[in-house]
Amino acid sequence: MIEVKNITKRYGKFTAVDDISFDVKDGEIVGFLGPNGAGKSTTMNMITGFIEPNEGSIIINGYNMAKKPKKAKKQIGYMPENIPLYQELTVREFVNYMAELKLVSRKNRKEEINKILEKTGLTEVQKKLIKNLSRGYKQRVSMAGALVGNPDVLILDEPTVGLDPKQITEIRKLIKELGKEHTVILSTHILSEVSQICERVVIINHGKIIAIDTPENLEQKTQEKNSILLTVEDKKQNMQHLKEQIPEIQSLKFVKDNEDGTKQYMIESDAKVDLRKKLFEVLPKQDITIFELKKAENTLEDAFISLIDETQKEETKEGIKENTKKEEKDSQKQKKHKEKEESKKAKKEFNKQKEDKTKGGKK
Repeated sequence: MIEVKNITKRYGKFTAVDDISFDVKDGEIVGFLGPNGAGKSTTMNMITGFIEPNEGSIIINGYNMAKKPKKAKKQIGYMPENIPLYQELTVREFVNYMAELKLVSRKNRKEEINKILEKTGLTEVQKKLIKNLSRGYKQRVSMAGALVGNPDVLILDEPTVGLDPKQITEIRKLIKELGKEHTVILSTHILSEVSQICERVVIINHGKIIAIDTPENLEQKTQEKNSILLTVEDKKQNMQHLKEQIPEIQSLKFVKDNEDGTKQYMIESDAKVDLRKKLFEVLPKQDITIFELKKAENTLEDAFISLIDETQKEETKEGIKENTKKEEKDSQKQKKHKEKEESKKAKKEFNKQKEDKTKGGKK
């Protein structure tokens, strides 16, 4: 459905997007993530045809954006982040205006508008001025505009930003429903949103893709430790000796005292080691009663931070290597310059001595 092949975008000497490639399958909901300045918005603008890449190609539903831009853009419904709406129009007038812009035939226009208003939950407010709507409803109006023309691809940029929890839940539900009929790219900073909605995630940082996978796989791959939250009754204070009984424990941290007299601990081990069975075996023998044992799962946010940190460390290493090379190069230049100067000095001294001898011979 969407093929992004080796696209690069430069602004002068600055490379905003650096040779990235990914694809989005038909009917898939994909999250597009990255920190501020990562190249996310630039990539979205290239996919929608708003700006052109310096290199590479973008194929939308079989149409090359560079060679057949009108046909490629017709496949896309775009919902921008900042809700650019005409505030003095009613909801229905705005959706009708979008239908005119997208050349929806007069014959089918009314029926399509009604379907879109119903699908986005705007039927009851269709006669209201957009300026009088809540932000949640304005987001719906923006989404309705993207749906006009029944595009195969929907690109949603921060669709829940600024909404209250109830509105966020409603918009997420709507996106899931739209995913049954459309291919969706969702750009957002809310990582829990991606976990709940998206089937795959593309993470970009400093203009390069650093990960493409399902949220679940990313969570598992980046999990460095197994963490367990343990609530116990420990009258004899035997928890402090637990590491002696279970050597696989890397870290045992006291978290808090509970009102019922129990204590909560955080226990960490290697990611490949699951301590739960061993804890059930060992603790009763130490007169420790287990009230609750819960494995702390790695989240997409944890995975995201881990991947970003990892790439920054790699970039720092590369930067150090480059600096070391530069320093070595500068040192060699200085050495050569010094040798050259010493050679000049020696030659000059030799010529002077030669002149002095010549003058002495003449006398």
